[in-house]
Amino acid sequence: AAAGLSYVGAYVINTYKSYDNFLQDKYALLPAVIIICVAVVMFIIGLIGCCATFRESRVGLGLFLAIILVIFIAEVSAFVLGFVYREKVKTDVQGTMRSVFEKYDGKNPESTVLHCCGVKNYSDWTTTQWFNSTGNNSVPQSCCQQDAKNCTGHLDQPQEL
Repeated sequence: AAAGLSYVGAYVINTYKSYDNFLQDKYALLPAVIIICVAVVMFIIGLIGCCATFRESRVGLGLFLAIILVIFIAEVSAFVLGFVYREKVKTDVQGTMRSVFEKYDGKNPESTVLHCCGVKNYSDWTTTQWFNSTGNNSVPQSCCQQDAKNCTGHLDQPQEL
């Protein structure tokens, strides 16, 4: 279990690199760090449980049971809080993404990293300052479907976006 949690924490941290322009909150990596810390604690607790079993210590096994129950309660609490606050997280991330879209100009370094097609779909680009300033009624070519060969990003060809 500790190895699985370590993998999940490392995966989240590695994936964060792709989305760091959207997640401007300095605490965005906190859940991943907590997951890795929990993995280390679980590894230590597993060792305590193995030692208590090997020595057949009733006190050690009782302590191990109490620790496992506390971890179970913490996991259930984390699941409930994640379920309750999922919409808030979604709203916060979408708000941050919209502010990044507003800054898009296609030239500065932050803009060149933005290779996506809106928060929800390509129509999100129509409300940006960049879209209004270009006046060519098109979205970035990153909105084109991968199999579209002659896609220019024009809104009159929505089947290619």
